[in-house]
Amino acid sequence: MRDLNERLDEMEEKVRSPKLRQSSGRANEVNYWVFDYPPEKELEVRERIKYMQNKNSKGGEDFELVVFDLYDIIIDFLEKNDFMEECYKFEQKKGLERITKAVSNSMKINDDDSYIVQYIRDNTPENAVVFLTGVGKCFPILRSHKVLNNLHQAFVRVPVVMFFPGEYNEQELILFGEIKDDNYYRAFKLVK
Repeated sequence: MRDLNERLDEMEEKVRSPKLRQSSGRANEVNYWVFDYPPEKELEVRERIKYMQNKNSKGGEDFELVVFDLYDIIIDFLEKNDFMEECYKFEQKKGLERITKAVSNSMKINDDDSYIVQYIRDNTPENAVVFLTGVGKCFPILRSHKVLNNLHQAFVRVPVVMFFPGEYNEQELILFGEIKDDNYYRAFKLVK
């Protein structure tokens, strides 16, 4: 993989390009993109996203950069519904696999009208570019391919860039060098 700073510079340039917002992806597919990076570089990627978001908020660009941290969306949902304490107790009693399933079911993560899809749809202006972050933080509760598949069904009006801490080869997502999230093929690699 090329130097991360070079790739981040190229990503920033592509996101600012009107061409990204005017296209519908390669071969007229959905305009969904993945920016992959080594997991140990997470903090550098977060800093660049924050920099881009701050720069965009000052105006001067013809789009709004909207960043959704998937982990924060999950935590906000659990807190809003007073589920946090119950989740702690349930995980201690039943284990991670059961709490993962319980949270997934309560948020309807596997459905086209999942809480996350609704949240993103309701909080995205018309002329925007969406960044999805927090993928590594919310694994295994939320699988990245589920988010992209569900968004694809209900949300295609603006480009979406998922920041993935691992490798993506346009066929499978590899998290932490071994866990494969291989059920999504409609997103393209934003930067090689």
